[in-house]
Amino acid sequence: MVVEARGVNRGELGAALRALRLASEKEAKAVARSAVMSTSKLSKIETGKVAPSVVDVESILVALGVSDEVKAEFVDVVRVAATETTAWRLVRRMGVHKAQQQTRALEARMTLLQLFQPALVPGLLQSPEYIRAVLARHDLSDDTLTRTIAARLERQRVLYDDSKSLRFVITENVLRWRIVSPSRMAEQMDRLISLSRLPHIDIRVVPFAALQSDIANHAFVIRDNRTVTVETVHAELVVTDPRDVSLYVNKFEGFASTALCGDGMRRMVGSVRDDFLRERETG
Repeated sequence: MVVEARGVNRGELGAALRALRLASEKEAKAVARSAVMSTSKLSKIETGKVAPSVVDVESILVALGVSDEVKAEFVDVVRVAATETTAWRLVRRMGVHKAQQQTRALEARMTLLQLFQPALVPGLLQSPEYIRAVLARHDLSDDTLTRTIAARLERQRVLYDDSKSLRFVITENVLRWRIVSPSRMAEQMDRLISLSRLPHIDIRVVPFAALQSDIANHAFVIRDNRTVTVETVHAELVVTDPRDVSLYVNKFEGFASTALCGDGMRRMVGSVRDDFLRERETG
């Protein structure tokens, strides 16, 4: 049985995905597990009760083991909705730790990550204590907090996969924003310095003194120059229209060109670390 996405509209997508799964002779439970989603969610997608995101469709297709050509056809269908929005309250309802697992699966498939962050140390680069402080802002139970921290630390394994290129641009503000105590901030600075020495990881810092022609509006993540994830106060946005993605790629490159890198970046981060250490000693 050959299932094609040509001529399939977004409303028919679920049925087409179900037909693909049946043709593969794989059980729904196994596909859902591989796609890092519940069997219930997969069922709702297949029956059209839930509109799948680009990430959902890609995860299902990877689980089904379809060809790149078939995958591209189905993803093109879902890209008709250029921007997807998921409210954080829905993420919390699903389980924040499960959202971390889904992101991990997404990062496992990517080869290039470009992340801009003007407010906080990026999640992949955070120390355990920094992670706890960031997540503690949310109204999570102790059990959920522990599971979510563990899921984020598990995500960080991608940092040591040298088949990937990971690029981070942060602002000087990130280094000085006090999420944890001075001693813990110093530890976080040491972590940034250490990770920046890995050959496939590029960490850059835009200093306050650098003249800018752009505005650091908000954080965003670009994966493989194909999708952009933007975190706002109330929701997460996923941008897939190539024209919009290119805007973020250009913005990232603009900030990267004004940022300190290599030894210059490490000297700056080391100086901030020393400030925190002195504050700890005199506090």
